[in-house]
Amino acid sequence: METQALIFMVTSEVIITGLTLYFFIRVLFTKPKGGVDSYTDTKE
Repeated sequence: METQALIFMVTSEVIITGLTLYFFIRVLFTKPKGGVDSYTDTKE
């Protein structure tokens, strides 16, 4: 594998992994909204 291809592959993997971790952590620590729940509205 050429050096340029290796640099491109490692850079791509780092960016994709970083974005995935960022949004995963963001979802974990986001507080739920106090909106209306459709399940409780339809429950009889």
